[in-house]
Amino acid sequence: MNDKGICAQPATETLSDRESSYRKALDCIENREYSSAVSLLDELAGAACREPKVRYARAVALLSNGEYRRAGTDLVFTVALDSSQLHAYRHLGFVLLTMGKEKAAIKVLKEVLRRDPAFVEAWCVLGDVYMDLGEHDNALEALDKAYALQPDNVEVHCKLAMYYMSRGNMRGLRAEYEVLRELEPDVAAQIAELLP
Repeated sequence: MNDKGICAQPATETLSDRESSYRKALDCIENREYSSAVSLLDELAGAACREPKVRYARAVALLSNGEYRRAGTDLVFTVALDSSQLHAYRHLGFVLLTMGKEKAAIKVLKEVLRRDPAFVEAWCVLGDVYMDLGEHDNALEALDKAYALQPDNVEVHCKLAMYYMSRGNMRGLRAEYEVLRELEPDVAAQIAELLP
């Protein structure tokens, strides 16, 4: 590692080679070739990498590949190296939730929402955490905030549908189904299977 905290590069590798590899990895993520992306990013990053964008990209690929624990490590490094990486906080909250660390997830998500109160996806994950904890009022409050920010957001309506289903509120579930039929018919078809 050099004095600026950037991963050391082999003498034969130029910055453009590293950037090219990084961009190839992003293409792999976009094409859902997660294992290939992880391999490329592993070569770029190494265990001691201090490049937040590489750490974050690898975390996204690992999450998509179902490797939550490894992704969590990269996300922790990402936010430690660059606290402006708000999407990394959101993903870290999700990882903590999947690991059963709901209180830690709430802390992380509240931090990102303190920094950006309009971050709809973070409100959605916070709603998930509260649902997992059985804190239904807090869950609905978080999802209502997401809805107020983006009333046409498909993820918000899916989360609200799950909330209403978990509460046995079939009227609310049906209302979300109707909204999703207009916004995203394929998603609505999946919700339709939950309707009585």
